[in-house]
Amino acid sequence: MKVAFFELEGWEIPFIERELPPHGFEVVKLEKRPLNTSDIESLKDVEVLSVFIYSKITKEVIDSLPNLKLITTRSTGFDHIDVNYAAEKGIAVCNVPDYGMETVAEYTLMLILALLRRLRPTIERTCRGIFDRTGLRGHDLEGKTVGVVGTGRIGSKLIKLLSGFEINVLAYDVKPKEELIEKFGVKYVSLEKLLKNSDIITLHVPYLPSTYHLINRENIKLLKKGSYLINTSRGSVVETEAVIWALKEGILEGVALDTFEGEEVWAEEELIIFRDEKDVSPEVLKKALESFALSQFENVILTPHNAYNTHEAIMRILMKTLKNIISFKDKGSCLYPVIKK
Repeated sequence: MKVAFFELEGWEIPFIERELPPHGFEVVKLEKRPLNTSDIESLKDVEVLSVFIYSKITKEVIDSLPNLKLITTRSTGFDHIDVNYAAEKGIAVCNVPDYGMETVAEYTLMLILALLRRLRPTIERTCRGIFDRTGLRGHDLEGKTVGVVGTGRIGSKLIKLLSGFEINVLAYDVKPKEELIEKFGVKYVSLEKLLKNSDIITLHVPYLPSTYHLINRENIKLLKKGSYLINTSRGSVVETEAVIWALKEGILEGVALDTFEGEEVWAEEELIIFRDEKDVSPEVLKKALESFALSQFENVILTPHNAYNTHEAIMRILMKTLKNIISFKDKGSCLYPVIKK
């Protein structure tokens, strides 16, 4: 089977070249940049395509690859792939759902503490040689109510980490977990009640049509004055304009976003340099400018989709991706299918 990789860092190449050929794979592309339309002609014979989050696998791309049998994304999220159309065409799609449970949960906890203790202005001030503490007084985490939206692998791990801080946990999920209720005293409530009663709200949901702008201009008005918002899930879960409005109104005391709308413009220059100009829509550019406006607030922390990024996690991503690919060839199904047959 012929396989092509995009959005590699480079260190993965020896592992790919060592692991796949003995299983009957021919590696035809090992690219550091995202997939673009100029690649299509050279991919006509490719049966397996592996990407990260900035290669957009649309209906048009899928139709242009007649031999494609498997799309594997080296991420948990898969909103950059037209999964339903791939399924219609009989193309399997797999991801890596459990590589970053510990990694992202730890990062989220770090962001919570950084917001509460006003770490951004503290560091910025001391880097300028200013050691005045005026305006840097923060808050304890102990005794706060934390609202966890999404109690899958990452949300559940975060709750476990938070359990040592003597806090109250409200949770919202379509599938409540009894073990979290029994072991950590988690109270499942409606999203509306969670927003109204939480001091800190942290998001751990996949991007789906139902989670698009889950936090929006209407329900952000429900938040307690002086609350905090953290998003380490997917950018489109939070409406950027709503966050800007809530910051200006003083509803939000602090915001930390590792993922945000328009992030690809800032995080990946390849979006503009290597991909067709038509792929950069006016809407994406608008969202990128809105995120830039967010970065100007002293009480906002923006990070470049970095929550997953530890040595341990990225090795897990690669090895689980290779296992996905090998399993598909040997058994006809990958280990982590996005859509189960």
